[in-house]
Amino acid sequence: MDRKNLQDLLCQYRSYYPEEAAYARRGCRLLQESPNCFFREGTGLHVTASVWILNPAGTATLFMLHRKLEQWFPPGGHADGNENVIAVALKECSEETGIPENHIHLLEKNIFDVDIHRTPSLGTEPEHQHLDIRFLVQIDDQKILCGNSESHALRWIPFHEVHTYNNTRSIHRMLVKSSEWLRQQRLRRKS
Repeated sequence: MDRKNLQDLLCQYRSYYPEEAAYARRGCRLLQESPNCFFREGTGLHVTASVWILNPAGTATLFMLHRKLEQWFPPGGHADGNENVIAVALKECSEETGIPENHIHLLEKNIFDVDIHRTPSLGTEPEHQHLDIRFLVQIDDQKILCGNSESHALRWIPFHEVHTYNNTRSIHRMLVKSSEWLRQQRLRRKS
């Protein structure tokens, strides 16, 4: 996926969630107007990529306790100039979980979710916003999770407990979307 593909996807993105539809429209404009939106330098809005992870049973997701922000999130990170957001999401997932990329299975090549969220100032980095492009992946929950220096812990969280770790609207949205995706997969297998 390159910048043009991502821009087209964001400009055509449809969502049942009004805030997500607005994020996609804002992302479409960002890619049209900001040549440096894949870099974190400067203030304002820039592109990040992350993953929503399912275990094979479809009963849990994997979160990391972010070391700097002291909050539980799915793995992801800055594009740092890489316009291939799928590659960014998979690389960040691998780095932050310790799972090799070839053991991270992309379940859909389409964008799973779009979010814009604020990141507070940390050290010399000023407060800014992330246009986070999210993808649906699967990892075997029996694999050993090594993590890296960006997190305090990694944890498989059953879907019914996710809100105790992170109760933001975007996490709720991905939880609902993943449940719907799993339901559709079961229906396909039956037919």
